Amino acid sequence: MTSRAPRADRFGALRADRSRELRADRTSRLVRLAVLAALVIVIAVAIVMLTTSAAHAATAAPAVPVAPPTTPTPPASPTTGSDSGGISVQINGPNGTPSSSIITLIGITLLSVAPALLLMMTSFTKIFIVLSMTRNALSLPTIPPNQVLAGLALFLSLFIMWPVLTDVNTHAVQPYLNGHINFTAAVDAASGPLRTFMLAHTRQDDLALMARAGGQANPSSPESTPLYTVIPAFMISELRAAFIIGFVIFIPFLVIDLVVSAALMAMGMMMLPPVMISLPFKVLLFVLVDGWGLIITSLVNSYK
Repeated sequence: MTSRAPRADRFGALRADRSRELRADRTSRLVRLAVLAALVIVIAVAIVMLTTSAAHAATAAPAVPVAPPTTPTPPASPTTGSDSGGISVQINGPNGTPSSSIITLIGITLLSVAPALLLMMTSFTKIFIVLSMTRNALSLPTIPPNQVLAGLALFLSLFIMWPVLTDVNTHAVQPYLNGHINFTAAVDAASGPLRTFMLAHTRQDDLALMARAGGQANPSSPESTPLYTVIPAFMISELRAAFIIGFVIFIPFLVIDLVVSAALMAMGMMMLPPVMISLPFKVLLFVLVDGWGLIITSLVNSYK
């Protein structure tokens, strides 16, 4: 009995080991079959995709054959004359009128140099100086403010220069915009009325002064003087005339200041500022004689 029990146990263990080996073998076979099936599926999918892409490429091929490349044309040899090289810029349009871009460029340029033209070639400088000296003669350094005086001087300058501006528009601007003359001819036509205006209000001595300063020969006539000589001579004449008018305006107000100062000293009120007492009398005198009207009328008449 004792020898049979160990023998039975050994047989049971052998059967268990055999069954485990069979299950492991079966499992490895199933894994191999699964891997083989996956490889077959991948190969089939790859074949289908290659077939589809080949068919798509065949259908997408152009129906018209591609033309062979042409031989490049050799560059033309440069010619002599007005058409040789460079880049040509068309300033005028097809009908001879200037293009809109050129008009815009000229407008922007004029706006940028407008302050200089306003100071050098119009009556603005003289009018503004006279108005400023009038304000100082009244002992009112900030009344009227500079913006008011500048605006009044600007519109008075437009009023005085309106005939000149009309001539410039008639003989230079409109013919150029209509394509009748080129830009150089328009500049020459526009400078004519301005030259005439400046020469009419420029002293001969100032013209001679600028000619000598520039080392130029004396011009045979004022009309033959170059424009770059006429402009500074005109400004010097305007400054001289403005200071003369300012001196004349200062005299009555100076008399009022002297009278008020003498009266205060006679009364022993030397600590009281004379300007405080003379200011109302100056304003009253200026209003009674219509000072602004007289000054503006004199300025306008000085350009007739």
